[in-house]
Amino acid sequence: MSSRIETAPGGANASPQGVAQTSTTAQATERTGFRVLGAISFSHFLNDMIQSLILAIYPMLKGGFNLSFTQIGLLTLTYQITASLLQPVVGLYTDKHPKPQSLSIGMGFTLCGLLLLSVAPTYGVLLVAAALVGTGSSIFHPESSRVARMASGGQHGLAQSIFQVGGNAGSATGPLLAAWIVHQQSSVAWFSLAALLAIAVLWQIGGWYGRELAHTTRKRKAVAAAAPLPRSTVVRAMVVLMALVFSKYFYMASLNTYYTFYLMERFGLTRQSSQLYLFVFLFAVAAGTILGGPIGDRIGRKRVIWASILGVAPFTLMLPHANLFWTGVLSFIIGFILASAFSAILVFAQELIPGKVGMVSGLFFGFAFGMGGIGAAVLGKLADAHGIQSVYQLCAFLPLLGLLAIFLPDLGGRKKLA
Repeated sequence: MSSRIETAPGGANASPQGVAQTSTTAQATERTGFRVLGAISFSHFLNDMIQSLILAIYPMLKGGFNLSFTQIGLLTLTYQITASLLQPVVGLYTDKHPKPQSLSIGMGFTLCGLLLLSVAPTYGVLLVAAALVGTGSSIFHPESSRVARMASGGQHGLAQSIFQVGGNAGSATGPLLAAWIVHQQSSVAWFSLAALLAIAVLWQIGGWYGRELAHTTRKRKAVAAAAPLPRSTVVRAMVVLMALVFSKYFYMASLNTYYTFYLMERFGLTRQSSQLYLFVFLFAVAAGTILGGPIGDRIGRKRVIWASILGVAPFTLMLPHANLFWTGVLSFIIGFILASAFSAILVFAQELIPGKVGMVSGLFFGFAFGMGGIGAAVLGKLADAHGIQSVYQLCAFLPLLGLLAIFLPDLGGRKKLA
């Protein structure tokens, strides 16, 4: 990983040679930034591919361990609560004490959880394995989000979208690979090779991160000196953003965790066929993710948040009443539109509280994971009591919470801070 290259000064009276040198150096710095963004996005791909594997093999685990929908929901809750509770703590700590190599250490927890999952003999051990994977995720996300912002060159929305699209592409690929590779529990161990590759890449990113710390110290001081928004405005905006994240991830839990069961029950699909539909949905999420950040950089993040949360409501309301063909089409549209929300929400929150990138990233990643976990548990209980189709009839109304975006402040006139 290349170290940061300082841009040579150039003013109005700079010589042509000096201007050319400045331009060349700036291009080299930009290339370095995109190399880092590409590497951290690829690591996110591997991380979330492993995580989505757990979701994809639920039908196999349900049959092998004779689990109820409630137990499936608790398995998701264990994984996502472990991730969500630790992430803000990790982010707050690393804001003050950055740990460049914590990225590869976190992936080590994921590796251990993955190997344990492949040999778990009981439901209790499955829960421990899920907790280890969640712990690895809680370390990975706040620090990797910080790396993406450091390498952004001021295009914070674009950087977060590049970072996010890697994760969403991994989430889409996991079920597809599971359908091809995982035919019994022990086959899960093959995915440990992906974790080992991620550790190697993250070790290199950690080296670049360490070299960047001295350069970002001055930026942090400048951010700390910036005039903040009124506290009441920040608190109100954070509450609204949390409500929007709740609506997004509670709804996403219905598709991430139970979509295969819904398709199998309502349309009589096989497990492999239902996993392909899940792949299509998750692919749409990956495709839509890349749009939210750069569009937010251009037209404002508040507009993107409006469009992505509230704009998906008509499609979620139609989904429970659609046939198989339109179910596939609508789930693709829903995933594509909803995916643009998180990058815009995250960068909006980072601009609300400048200088606390790790804490804000950890808080929102953690809250998103927590809402996904709680949603999975609550919806699993609902599915056991009233049937899986009732889950989609109820969740269809969640995107209407997008109306709350009217209470977000306009940050268009504020200076963008690193």
